[in-house]
Amino acid sequence: MNDNLRIVIIEDDDVLRLGYEQLLLDIADFSIVNTYASFDLAKAQLKEDTPQVILLDINMPGTTGIAAIPEIKKMLPHCYVIILTVFDSPELVFEALNMGAAGYLTKDSSSEKIVEAVRDVCGGGGVMSINIARIVMNSFQKNLNSPLTKRETEILKRIAAGQTKIKIAEELFIDENTVRSHVKNIYIKLDVNSKSEAIKTAKHNRFI
Repeated sequence: MNDNLRIVIIEDDDVLRLGYEQLLLDIADFSIVNTYASFDLAKAQLKEDTPQVILLDINMPGTTGIAAIPEIKKMLPHCYVIILTVFDSPELVFEALNMGAAGYLTKDSSSEKIVEAVRDVCGGGGVMSINIARIVMNSFQKNLNSPLTKRETEILKRIAAGQTKIKIAEELFIDENTVRSHVKNIYIKLDVNSKSEAIKTAKHNRFI
């Protein structure tokens, strides 16, 4: 019987998908059972693939990686999902981990780190890129009494960094009206009437 670790790769970028496949094929005890350009394409086949680990992108056509995680966990409760993405926003990190991801790596992770991550999650560990671990640590240093939700905090941080509502909506995979609604709630909770007041109040109170 083949005891190799069974791995599926779900990544819409053809070059990256092939690169990950070639990297992991070179590992003696790994088996790449399938690769897909989207979760929607993988969905019907995953149960038959019976992967132990899935490397999953976030920004894909159709169902996003974040939305795919609970579906994967429902189909394959014992499968470990490692997010492998260019996005490193705290909101997406926490959302992915809350949905059941076992790890979160950014695409600048070294080949060694990716291989190590696959082994570590199978051993019960949680894996993160250094920058992702830093984001998680920083989140615990924020004022725990903040009236803002995680999503509101993330949006206000992006506003403070100079991002437009359109850009925020695009990067967080939500529509612009939802961003406007969050901003309105932020103003109400912080008792302010402008972007500059909201940023000043939030920074003063260590909400961001």
